[in-house]
Amino acid sequence: MRTTSPLGSRRSATVLAAAILAVGAAGCGASDSSSAAQPSPSVSASANPDAGVIGIRDPWVKAADKGMTAAFGTLVNEGDSDVTLTSATTSVSPMELHEMAMKDGTMVMRQKQGGIVIKARGTHALEPGGDHLMLMNLTKPVQAGDEVTFTLTFADGRTQQFRAVAKPFTGAQESYAPGHGEPMPGMSATPGMSMSPAS
Repeated sequence: MRTTSPLGSRRSATVLAAAILAVGAAGCGASDSSSAAQPSPSVSASANPDAGVIGIRDPWVKAADKGMTAAFGTLVNEGDSDVTLTSATTSVSPMELHEMAMKDGTMVMRQKQGGIVIKARGTHALEPGGDHLMLMNLTKPVQAGDEVTFTLTFADGRTQQFRAVAKPFTGAQESYAPGHGEPMPGMSATPGMSMSPAS
């Protein structure tokens, strides 16, 4: 059996050096990837955990037996860019994004053109007498205590779901159209649809 000590020890040293380099590179890679991935958890943690688009504080729906009703809450954008909500859907009715605005000296409800913008690091209130998510023609009663699921769609194509509990509400009493029971221009009434909020 031949002994090649110098060559063998050189090979051992080379293998050992390569192993040390590999461990060092792996350590750098782990450090780089963990520092690169670190911002992601903080971004997702700051947004709504369900979908990572926005947060929704205190969501609720006005209870109603038929016709129209609305969903409210506070939209929270903790990101660094504005977010535009373009539509909302639910299984209990067709929906539109609505606002209240002055028209000929009267406060009227109308579809919100361009969607609802939630400014970066800001909030946007959905409230009676202001912007809201309008349930247009209920297919079944929404009773106090019922939980309704909504899907929001944003301008960039992202979607997010949230749930809101129905509760009775008799405040505001805004008209959902000029006059009593007459649809606003561009909105057609459906048989059985009430154009005023149910009390």
